[in-house]
Amino acid sequence: MTMSTGTTPSSVGPAEFRDAMAHLAAPVTVVTTLDAAGRRWGFTASAVTSVSMEPPLLLVGIGRESSCHRALTAADEFVVNLLGEEHSAIARAFAARDTDRFATTGDFEPWPGVGLPYLPGATAAFRCRGAGVVPAGDHDLVLGELVEIHTGTSAAPLVWYQRDFHTPRR
Repeated sequence: MTMSTGTTPSSVGPAEFRDAMAHLAAPVTVVTTLDAAGRRWGFTASAVTSVSMEPPLLLVGIGRESSCHRALTAADEFVVNLLGEEHSAIARAFAARDTDRFATTGDFEPWPGVGLPYLPGATAAFRCRGAGVVPAGDHDLVLGELVEIHTGTSAAPLVWYQRDFHTPRR
């Protein structure tokens, strides 16, 4: 399959697409990294998925207009923190614009041995080595090869659905 790069105009507009996609429940994560100067960067992401089992790969979608775009796409490593229902305040804090997201929550710690910020209480934290960036429309798809995983516990997952955070009923 070859990806179209928009050579033919779509009959579907951005608002219509966004409205329809609101019906697709997605996991909620906070993706974190360090830039070359050691500054922490992080954002809430729901465009995260597994790509491959061998080697183990994850994909993170990030808008090119995101304040974290440069830091993530240039990073040697990053962490995908999978959130549970108890992390909705963290998800909201890392979705906010024009703020020091780490200042609003003291829950992140340095990953032992490498210093990447991660959430010890996350359902799972995936430490990834950058494995490539694929342009896709107004986003970039960042591939990460799994280096290490920390798993935690959570009563239930946090999902993004209908433009808000929810916890599925059991």
